[in-house]
Amino acid sequence: MRRRPLAALLAAGAVLLSACTAGPDPREDEDPHAAAPGTLRVLASSELSDMTPVLERVEKDTGVTVRPTYVGTLDAVDMLATGKTDGRYDAVWLSSNDYLRLRPEAAGKIVSETPVMSSPVAVGVRSAVVEELGWNPEDVTWSAIERAVRDGGLTYGMTDPTRSNSGFSTLISVASALSGAQSALTDADVTKATPRLKEFFEGQKLTSGSSGWLAGAYDRRGDVDALLNYESVLKGFKDLTVIRPKDGVVTADYPLSSLASTDAATRDDVRRVTEALRSDAVQRLITDRTLRRPVVASVEPAAGLDTGRRRELPFPGSRSVADGLLDAYENQLRRPSRTVYVLDTSGSMEGERISRLKQALTGLTDDFRDREEVTLMPFGTDVKSVRTHVVRPDDPRRGIAAIRRDTEGLRAEGDTAIYTSLRKAYDHLGGGEDTFTSIVLMTDGENTAGDDAGDFDAFYAGLSRERQDIPVFPILFGDSDRAELEHIAELTGGRLFDGQGSLDGAFEEIRGYQ
Repeated sequence: MRRRPLAALLAAGAVLLSACTAGPDPREDEDPHAAAPGTLRVLASSELSDMTPVLERVEKDTGVTVRPTYVGTLDAVDMLATGKTDGRYDAVWLSSNDYLRLRPEAAGKIVSETPVMSSPVAVGVRSAVVEELGWNPEDVTWSAIERAVRDGGLTYGMTDPTRSNSGFSTLISVASALSGAQSALTDADVTKATPRLKEFFEGQKLTSGSSGWLAGAYDRRGDVDALLNYESVLKGFKDLTVIRPKDGVVTADYPLSSLASTDAATRDDVRRVTEALRSDAVQRLITDRTLRRPVVASVEPAAGLDTGRRRELPFPGSRSVADGLLDAYENQLRRPSRTVYVLDTSGSMEGERISRLKQALTGLTDDFRDREEVTLMPFGTDVKSVRTHVVRPDDPRRGIAAIRRDTEGLRAEGDTAIYTSLRKAYDHLGGGEDTFTSIVLMTDGENTAGDDAGDFDAFYAGLSRERQDIPVFPILFGDSDRAELEHIAELTGGRLFDGQGSLDGAFEEIRGYQ
């Protein structure tokens, strides 16, 4: 559905608060956002989950414990802008504050920011493909990458720009280079670059809401040639040649920022942690462990990090440019999405549970993109119905209205045939579509009818490789069996999402993977 992505994400930030992945789990009787003496509650970009050894060292050096809650960078900014961080967090640690500065209501929530490390956007290409393309990594430009995609010689994966700063920074880098912009992108630059950007994104075969899942999907697939992400992520792959296009990239500088809602003592703790992170010893630990670049001149980057200079591309200077770029990506540039929602409407869903499901799905329709195909497949003892709708650019409201009508008509009855229903979802999808294709499974209980886990495993093993590449994203809800759902996610290359606290949030978080 054609929309303004940054504005639409305002509501998403609120529900994602309860769906994000945190650090150490709190006790059942402990408020996960309660302040504790000597502890900093930090809202952090999800890619910073690899900083645990560094934070343990900082705690030894300062006596301050950093308790991170991980979420996508753009979602974190929306939480700041809507006041969802007030009283819940003491600091934010994002990959970049550039996006935050486009939102005055978010920028006013921070009172300091100090860069801790850096990592540029880069392109990791399988070394054999680099050789086939005849590339000298030092001379590769974004235009050369576009030509390789257009000629069928390169496919790639990247994170969702509407949720991940690595994806947004990559989108800015590509748009800046292909438009020939000599300074910060303008609306005219985005319009000018759109035809070439559309060609460029025909090469995108993988999308995700997080760099970690993207890396795993890349390893699993084996048929994707490259990844577009931060250099530090790409350096973790032995078979990738990491290229920083010579016509420029955007670099993350990971500033640690105090929140205005905190007191002086808390801000002093943030200052002490920041100073510890920028000490020579910890900067060496950061670059050696995470392959990010130190920001302290006295510390050399880890071995293997290219020290040659590259053009740094500026971030857009206005929200209208960011809005336009994201809207174009969502509704024109990227491959369309094709999703089957396999929905448990067994008897155990009666009452509040079916109401929560209807509410979550109805709210999700505001986020559906132009050209998106949505199939609702409610099940009980067997699949009850299969209803497919397309959000057509010329009349998006018609598709959205039909999905909402079908959602309102859901009724709870019958047993729980999880595996039989999943099999029918794969049969429905078939293969060969030029889309981002996935299955979302929502169930509130264990399998009690139809095929069992062994039957489904055997069915899945017999699928073509193309159909095996369709992931299932299960949602933990009600009395569902975590082990059962984790097995489905692992088998199919998907990821388990927790809808116990917020079913709305789980459905919304999955959007980054569709």
